[in-house]
Amino acid sequence: MKKIALLLIGVLGIAFSALAKTVTEPVDYVSPLVGTQSKHSLSTGNTYPAIALPWGMNFWVPQTGKMGDGWAYTYDADKIRGFKQTHQPSPWINDYGQFAIMPVSGKVVFDEDQRASWFSHKAEIAKPYYYKVYLADHDITTEFAPTSRAAIFRFTFPESKDSYVVVDALDGGSYLKVIPEENKIIGYTTKNSGGVPENFKNYFVLVFDKPFIFTAAVSNGNIRPGELEANDKHAGGIIGFSTKKGETVNVRVASSFISFEQAEQNLKELKKDDLETVAAKGRQEWNKVLGRIEVEDDNWDHLRTFYSCLYRSVLFPRSFYELDAKGAPIHYSPYNGQVLPGYMFTDTGFWDTFRCLFPFLNLMYPSMNEKMQEGLANTYKESGFLPEWASPGHRGCMVGNNSASIVADAYLKGLKGYDIETLWEAVQHGANAVHPQVSSTGRLGYEYYNKLGYVPYNVGINENAARTLEYAYDDWCIYQLGKALNRPEAEIAVYAKRAMNYKNLYDKEHKLMRGKNADGQFQSPFNPLKWGDAFTEGNSWHYTWSVFHDPQGLIDLMGGKDGFNQMMDSVFILPPVFDDSYYGGVIHEIREMQIMNMGQYAHGNQPIQHMLYLYNYSGQPWKAQYWIREVMDKLYTPAPDGYCGDEDNGQTSAWYVFSAMGFYPVCPGTDQYVLGTPYFKQMKLHLENGKTVTISASDNDGANRYISSMTVNGKSVSRNYLTHKELTGGAKVMMRMSSQPNKQRGVRESDFPYSFSREMNK
Repeated sequence: MKKIALLLIGVLGIAFSALAKTVTEPVDYVSPLVGTQSKHSLSTGNTYPAIALPWGMNFWVPQTGKMGDGWAYTYDADKIRGFKQTHQPSPWINDYGQFAIMPVSGKVVFDEDQRASWFSHKAEIAKPYYYKVYLADHDITTEFAPTSRAAIFRFTFPESKDSYVVVDALDGGSYLKVIPEENKIIGYTTKNSGGVPENFKNYFVLVFDKPFIFTAAVSNGNIRPGELEANDKHAGGIIGFSTKKGETVNVRVASSFISFEQAEQNLKELKKDDLETVAAKGRQEWNKVLGRIEVEDDNWDHLRTFYSCLYRSVLFPRSFYELDAKGAPIHYSPYNGQVLPGYMFTDTGFWDTFRCLFPFLNLMYPSMNEKMQEGLANTYKESGFLPEWASPGHRGCMVGNNSASIVADAYLKGLKGYDIETLWEAVQHGANAVHPQVSSTGRLGYEYYNKLGYVPYNVGINENAARTLEYAYDDWCIYQLGKALNRPEAEIAVYAKRAMNYKNLYDKEHKLMRGKNADGQFQSPFNPLKWGDAFTEGNSWHYTWSVFHDPQGLIDLMGGKDGFNQMMDSVFILPPVFDDSYYGGVIHEIREMQIMNMGQYAHGNQPIQHMLYLYNYSGQPWKAQYWIREVMDKLYTPAPDGYCGDEDNGQTSAWYVFSAMGFYPVCPGTDQYVLGTPYFKQMKLHLENGKTVTISASDNDGANRYISSMTVNGKSVSRNYLTHKELTGGAKVMMRMSSQPNKQRGVRESDFPYSFSREMNK
């Protein structure tokens, strides 16, 4: 009997041990495949499975697309061509610092189509910290796990005398050398899509744990057996071995933008760890970062969507710095080509990410953004401008001068320890200059804007109304930063004045923003449904709301709250019709609005994403609650088609993360988060300062989307916002939810969030 009891205890112990290993942790909810079922004509995210660490320098991706194709991995593809180191922020910006590895068997091949293999998602595992797939045509299983600047691969080969690994340094100018006596391959790639100095190279090193019995160098597709070196437009190499069935070959890989020696230094990130250990450490790092937000809910798909969005929110901007032998940060400058001390980050477009991605970092990961702010100061020192779209250097893309928002919001949220005086100089310079080669950096049309109060429609500067609206908000940011830095009023008053320039484009006849000619007359004819033209990837119905800093001023222009709310309602009432004549065809952003069945609301692109929250400024907060829940329920899923447009470097994901909390930073640069509707029964935000924010809505469900009442630290609160100070001090926010709106809550002017007009009128 005693033996039976001991046996039973032993069996139960094994069972409980196995159960403990299956406990779901935050990273287990993440699917890196969300958003990958995309194409040029329709984006459901335009993402790829980034196998990486948070803010890592190098990402790895199974490559289904052809060399140079921005759609590196698409869910509907049948074949994998290689496993690529990538630094791509989006398919539209494309890649740089890229090379590919591919195991093959049977015969010596190099061409990407000849080496490609069929695969199935049923034989694929994609985790942020680990990837595995079966390559059917070669009977090879590939696994890999990353660190920030290195990765370890494991290839499981069949019984074969002809087992090979192809290393493709890609076209555009590349070099590769096989070093058999060290089981090593080194090389570099110069392939890029712009934004690099002339001396740009990504140096790589691969170390195998099995001697080579075959070597070949490849130049422009010409395979040369026995040769060890290639330096040409398109260089590559092939090494081979004889393998037994199930034999594994491990490859340790790292790269550097600085030198071969630094690539070897970066390889030390792997230590002597095997693949399982690297994956386990990666998993631990992901759980540490994702676990900062703890969610309680019984809907598995909602948890999967949330943590998949959180994963996307902490990938970009990527680290573009490396650590020298002493552990000090150094970087290759993508602006002047020099190797310099200090931090550098890249691969983000501020037109997208100023809206809530960077405010999210300021709330949840401020120490990371402090490093990023130092990187911005370095960018200014090395190029004379702050970036607006960087990949890896200045890129000509989008509009606005939103680096001012990135700098101001960080400092005003209390981030410290970096060179704010240099950044103050930088934001002022960028407001009154334009980059001589990259016109989207600085302010294109600043001379007109400073003189007339707007960028004219008829002076050859496209998307002029969008520029004017964003410049006005950016001027407000500069003014607020100047005040916080105790700059003299004589220096900063001009920015306060220009912050009101949005009024110059308001057309009271249409109650919309409209392009204006240099003579002061509005553009004519005017079609509010016309995408592009005076606006950027949107129309007047989308951009009219881009008065982040002064919704009350916009309300006043529209004749008061009733007129404002009527125009807001009209966004959803109008059918999703459009004028695409500016582009000469339907761009994917238009198509995504059209098919979502939410009228003119185009959540798949950034300009309108804050608009839902503006009902909080006009006495109808329940409408914000209704529409935010509609968007979260309908437009986000954990499936491969899980987004409703481009994910865009964390912005569209961070919108979901913030909105799930129940609030959103409508105006970065203020200390306010405007209320929406919480998505989960409970969330805990574990802040860096050791404080915890608990957001409770125990009666929250699919029907109960409206906030009936709210308390903060036990005190009843009727206002439509929370403050940064409240949250960072640790807070218990309790919301009572209802299936019917409470039309008496949040309707007084004292309940409304910040507007600049009110500040100026005090």
